[in-house]
Amino acid sequence: MVPKLPDIDFTNAAFRHRLTQGGGRGQALAKAVGLTKGRTPDIIDATAGLGRDGFVLAHLGAKVTLIERSAAIARALELALKQAKAAEPLFAEPASRITLLFGDARQVLAGLAPSTVYIDPMHPARLKSALVKQQMRQLREVVGSDDDSALLIQAALLHARKRVVVKWPMLSALPDTIPNPSSTLSGKTTKYLIFAR
Repeated sequence: MVPKLPDIDFTNAAFRHRLTQGGGRGQALAKAVGLTKGRTPDIIDATAGLGRDGFVLAHLGAKVTLIERSAAIARALELALKQAKAAEPLFAEPASRITLLFGDARQVLAGLAPSTVYIDPMHPARLKSALVKQQMRQLREVVGSDDDSALLIQAALLHARKRVVVKWPMLSALPDTIPNPSSTLSGKTTKYLIFAR
């Protein structure tokens, strides 16, 4: 059976709330990638997925490149960005700062000379499946698990000029092949591992 694609929509009420009430540059995601009052780095989201983190960063003023290696998810992102560009400025302006690339980020990064790379791998499913939202379950069914996430992190560390940020489950250890991060921002269930160059 063909997996059902998640509904990617940057213009719905729930996402509007995240954009307007999410904490601005004070939220952990923005701090982790280095968005400060006087600094707005260009950011590559190497694991675009549903595109929400990248869209939030674009809403905060960053130029964002989304990389997605699932053709089906890339097409869904393309349609969602097109819809956002035709909507009101709250959605249209961030969408105009986003570039979507289809491909495997491990190869794509080599040709981009990125400043900051953000990685949010598809982590192993939690035992309490009720905690995983429907869209994330659907995304997992389409793209599977990122068993090669360590290789992607290594590629990002090789090519990023200033910073690599990895979103990781709070209680999970990094693969042995990845060095210790320079610093960590912790939340309730996830943490942002920051590798400064």
